Amino acid sequence: MTGKGQPAREDLDAALPHILAAPRDRARIGWVCFRPGYNQREFPDRLTLTRARGIPGERWETRPWLRGADGLGHPGIQVSILSQRVLDLVWRDRVAMPHPGDTFIADMDLSEANLPAGQLLRAGSAVLRVSDVFNDGCVKWKARYGAAAKDWITAPGNPPLRLRGVLCSIEQDGEVANGDWLEKIDAV
Repeated sequence: MTGKGQPAREDLDAALPHILAAPRDRARIGWVCFRPGYNQREFPDRLTLTRARGIPGERWETRPWLRGADGLGHPGIQVSILSQRVLDLVWRDRVAMPHPGDTFIADMDLSEANLPAGQLLRAGSAVLRVSDVFNDGCVKWKARYGAAAKDWITAPGNPPLRLRGVLCSIEQDGEVANGDWLEKIDAV
């Protein structure tokens, strides 16, 4: 164990078999999170997802961390999904450390092998498309959960596992709520 309740690298590596054993499809959605601004988190029961605006009112509309050629928020980062198993492993101090800010959490295998770029997912009544944008964990992830947790995401062999989660575009407007299903689908 490292400082401030942050996991040590050996703890993270030892947890990989458990993380990779997550269900490959049909996972319950939890911890629906709305981010109106930097370091701000709200946990409503449901969120509206739109292809045009992402999550209306969320910072993606005005201050995205990645922009497309048109200068607007890159559509491939409209929604972020984090594995419940990774969340439980790294977010140990739930009083002093903020939630990582992912749109929602699901106990699903988020690896490239299970969810290749382009895979469609139904999340509540919305449809998402898995992006090819890699979530390598920002400096905030390192500050909150430790250098070991940041390095673990990009360690040799780990990027295809998407340990920091999977990023998606919104393909069909809808709503997602705590307790809804996240499921792979073939077509809209």
